[in-house]
Amino acid sequence: MLPAMPLAEQVAADYQMTRLSLKGHPMEFLRPVFAAEGVLSCAQTSAAKNGTKVRTAGVVLVRQRPGKGNAVFITIEDETGITNILLWARLFEMQRRPVMASRLMLVEGEVQRSKEGVVHLMASRVHDRTAELSRLSDTHKPQITLSRADEFLHPQHPRMSSHPRNVRILPKSRDFH
Repeated sequence: MLPAMPLAEQVAADYQMTRLSLKGHPMEFLRPVFAAEGVLSCAQTSAAKNGTKVRTAGVVLVRQRPGKGNAVFITIEDETGITNILLWARLFEMQRRPVMASRLMLVEGEVQRSKEGVVHLMASRVHDRTAELSRLSDTHKPQITLSRADEFLHPQHPRMSSHPRNVRILPKSRDFH
C-alpha cells in the first residue's frame, strides 16, 4: 500500500497536470504564511477602499504588455478570486526578473477603484515568492522540486538532473507580449 498523498500535494499534482484542481487552490494551504505577513487575499484587496496601500499574493495567471504599451497587466489568483494588477513600464524595467519569473507573486501597491467599480492594484513593488510553493510537498522534500516548466531540459540547471518523476512542474502563465 502506498501512503496517502496529503491534500496540498494532491492539489500541486493537479495543477501540474491540468492547471487547476477541484480539491483546492495552492494558496489556501499557503494562506497562514502570507496572513502572518499581513498579506491580503484577492477578495480582501477587491473589497479595499480606493487609495488603500495593500500587499496581496497569488498564482500568476496572465501577464500582458500590449504593443509598446506603457504598462504591464498581470492577473493573479488565489482561493478567493483574482486581482488585476497594473505595473507601469518604468517600474517593470526595474523589476523585470520577479515580474517575468514568478509563478507565485506578492505585489505591493495602491488599490484603484473606477466609478464603474473596476478594481486594479497599481503595483509599486513585485516579489517572486515561487519558493513558497515547495511547502505544498514538504513531506517528500528534498526529492521533489517545484520548478518552471521551461527550465526542465535546460543543461545549465544541475538541480534538473534528477529523474523527471521527482520534479513538480507548475504550468507557465499565459503571457502575451
